[in-house]
Amino acid sequence: MNEYRVTIGLEIHAELKTATKMFCACVNDPDEPLANRNICPVCMAHPGTLPVINKEAVHKVLLVGAALGSKLASYTEFDRKNYFYPDIPKGYQISQYKYPLVSGGALLGVELTRIHLEEDTARSQHTGDVSLVDYNRAGVPLMELVTEPVIHDAVTAGRFARELQLLLRYLGAGEANMEKGEMRVEANISIKEIGKNKDDTLGTKVEVKNLNSFRSVERAIEYELKRQAEVLNSGGTVAQETRGWDEAKQVTFSQRKKESSNDYRYFPDPDLPKLVLSELPEFSLESLKKELEGKLPWERREKYKHIGSGPEFTISDEYIEMFVSDDRFGKLFDETLTLQPVAPNLVANFIGSDIAGLVSKHGDAGLQHITPAGLNAVIISFYKNEISSRGAKDAIAEVFLNGGDLAEVSKKYLQQSDPRALESIAKKVLEANPGVAADYKAGKEAAMQFLVGQGMKESKGSANPAALRSAIQKILA
Repeated sequence: MNEYRVTIGLEIHAELKTATKMFCACVNDPDEPLANRNICPVCMAHPGTLPVINKEAVHKVLLVGAALGSKLASYTEFDRKNYFYPDIPKGYQISQYKYPLVSGGALLGVELTRIHLEEDTARSQHTGDVSLVDYNRAGVPLMELVTEPVIHDAVTAGRFARELQLLLRYLGAGEANMEKGEMRVEANISIKEIGKNKDDTLGTKVEVKNLNSFRSVERAIEYELKRQAEVLNSGGTVAQETRGWDEAKQVTFSQRKKESSNDYRYFPDPDLPKLVLSELPEFSLESLKKELEGKLPWERREKYKHIGSGPEFTISDEYIEMFVSDDRFGKLFDETLTLQPVAPNLVANFIGSDIAGLVSKHGDAGLQHITPAGLNAVIISFYKNEISSRGAKDAIAEVFLNGGDLAEVSKKYLQQSDPRALESIAKKVLEANPGVAADYKAGKEAAMQFLVGQGMKESKGSANPAALRSAIQKILA
């Protein structure tokens, strides 16, 4: 079997979260249920209409570029990308070609080529012999990010796409929900036999378009690498083409011959002004960096990793990623930590295991009942050994499902530490299990665990295990 060098580059489109579309005043609402409601003569390309640049869309792309350490353009312009399809009423798409807003930069060590701004197309719907077009999405601001061909495996590609989605959400640039089409990934994939034609040229590039989940990104790349290797191993030639991904069959399929930039006949849009961004103070790198302070996901990740020294400050990577990627849990962790800086690991464990488990099973409606103050009260009680792990979990579950004040509800789960009450429980257990008591006296340490367990059962879980053990030992002494 021949060995191949794998080369992957990504092109990622993400809709931007702005009030209006890219070149008109129509509402930018990805959740609009009625087709063709948010449209106007501009985005429908009626004769005589003129586009106007959305300043906020430009700002959001520059903010992403600043976060990625990219070079921000001092001059930029928009171009017409010419092609015909029913989802693009003008017969061309307003995009950027020679002068993108952002150049260079990197994310997770993957180098970027460029980030530019364009308008989205409409959404086509095909049913039987009928095709319908919803133009609500036509003209929505669309950020396109292109990486260098420096990715060499599917896992890295998936990780990159996930981190980009996270960044867009942190910056408020976009929701990037892949299942809604707000973020679409295209993978350019090639392989070349190792040791053959020893130069820097790459294999024939195949583009797999419109992958709508991170899992699809990874699986499509893995399938395509296997397919291309089989073609070459059989003596064939990989065709330069655009392919789609069949989610049901888990295979790629040929769509069309791959176009080149010349096919689109790019030229500067005569209806839009050139932008000299260096003359706009709010778009300066210094101004954008001030906006970014404390807003980057990797900064938050590092903060959690170095939250303090000692085992009580060690948070698992799994929980760190949960708090970074899901602000429902991250915000609860941060706010509880301001009240409980002593044991971050306990806070992380209760949120990452118990509360996240309840959300997974019942949905997140119950999260409104779990306040930082209430969670802090439970953790303090647990830290002081006043409430057992089981008691803390039960209190949290009760409040999550039924509401109430967690600090108050947890009081009924406090462990019983009264010496007289524990002595009474210990006597009952020993009277009911004389043989086990004799085994303990004979040196069988495991017998004590049984006796304590019976005592916990007798107290319905309310007894302090350590105090109960001491009470039993005192009687047996």
